[in-house]
Amino acid sequence: MTVEVKICGITDDEAMDAAVEAGADYVGLVFYPPSPRAVTAERAAELVEFTPDEIVKVGLFVDADDALLDSVLTRVRLDLLQLHGVETPERVEAIRLEYGLPVMKVISVASPADLAAAEPFLAVADRLLFDAKPPKGAVLPGGNATAFDWTILAGRKWGLPWMLAGGLTAANVAEAIRVSGASAVDVSSGVESAPGLKDPARIRAFIEAVRRG
Repeated sequence: MTVEVKICGITDDEAMDAAVEAGADYVGLVFYPPSPRAVTAERAAELVEFTPDEIVKVGLFVDADDALLDSVLTRVRLDLLQLHGVETPERVEAIRLEYGLPVMKVISVASPADLAAAEPFLAVADRLLFDAKPPKGAVLPGGNATAFDWTILAGRKWGLPWMLAGGLTAANVAEAIRVSGASAVDVSSGVESAPGLKDPARIRAFIEAVRRG
């Protein structure tokens, strides 16, 4: 099984080039201003301008309204929308229909009971992404460089493709894949030298670790 890799939160040409050259399957751009990885629509358009068509360009949004989605999607060539807030199934379906793009809904996980939150989205999303619940008091959504117990996902099937995120690094991603059964992984802070600053060497090492298994 070939495991797909998403490098998320790219903000500069050097990181984008590293992700493309190392063989990333997905590249992620963050449209959430509080994040240190946020980019403007104009900057995102520049970053994806020369990205090969076969690499999926993902836009990450957090409870975005139509005005923001319109602003980004009229400027940026995206292939997949990642919804990382508290969007309802109805909102997910509305976005999917309005913009004609596939949608990946993020499910925050800390315990097995949290997986039930995926059920309402199975009929309206195209993909799921399981990420660690934010630590208490965290300002940003997502795992914030923390992992959850990967055995929670072992042997589970949802009828939709899914990704694993949360605290992944080159050092632990092979074990995460083995334990969880993930066929796709998503990394952001795990390939950074500082918040929002991607390290090309860490990007290459991460993708190499996934490919080696």
